[in-house]
Amino acid sequence: MSVHYESRYALGPRETKSLDTEELRSNFLIETVFSDDEIQLVYTHYDRYIAGGAKPVSKALTLETIDALKAPYFLERRELGIINVGGVGKVDVDGVSYELGFKEALYVGKGNKEVVFSSIDAANPAKFYLNSAPAHHAYPTKKVTKAEAEIVELGSMETANHRIINKLLVASVVETCQLQMGMTELKAGSVWNTMPAHTHDRRMEVYFYFEVPERQSVSHFMGQPQETRHIWMQNEQAVISPPWSIHAGAGTSNYTFIWGMAGENMDYGDMDGCAISDMK
Repeated sequence: MSVHYESRYALGPRETKSLDTEELRSNFLIETVFSDDEIQLVYTHYDRYIAGGAKPVSKALTLETIDALKAPYFLERRELGIINVGGVGKVDVDGVSYELGFKEALYVGKGNKEVVFSSIDAANPAKFYLNSAPAHHAYPTKKVTKAEAEIVELGSMETANHRIINKLLVASVVETCQLQMGMTELKAGSVWNTMPAHTHDRRMEVYFYFEVPERQSVSHFMGQPQETRHIWMQNEQAVISPPWSIHAGAGTSNYTFIWGMAGENMDYGDMDGCAISDMK
């Protein structure tokens, strides 16, 4: 079987305060997102979200169901978001083939029984970053390119957070039940993302950091605004952000990250801001 998964139970802010570095990382950090010819998944009990990656090299990979879902196939009661961060690849959804280039996205709706990942060139394999959330309705499968994304430019060089937000799988671009995904690209010389930080109590989030240069790192900040913690992260790693937690990062270089979220509310602007000077 080429699909591997682990479950992570949800922790509240009180429990998280007492975690040491190893415990913090084991609960929230997803160290291995991509593994050759495997699908790696983490099922988190925050909003029953699944995050992971598929990296087909020498063979195609089928998204098989996992025990945690208690379902005959993976998307029986779920929706799926895919963003390719590697070489050109194909995603076959119930016999319909979609080619995804670098930083292109695909939304796959509830009810599709077979999802198969493959690479065009084994020497430059596709890396399909995956997010999935429970779904109540079957929306059509849709490919979204960067040119079709809703694009927002934020920050400035003076505050080291000049960035481009590409909203790929959001309500203004594609119909989904609750899943939203996008990609933020930091400009050269900028290192801070999502700053000023915020929380959104009705949605959880997962960040996936990539295009982190060799021998550079990103420090991801989480926790309540007055009780923050940090996790040092390497290229192509992901981190789970609970709804009560801020989610922001600072790198030793510029980088790119994919954000994915799900929960009660689809309003991108529904958030509680945290003044930079008030955080502790």
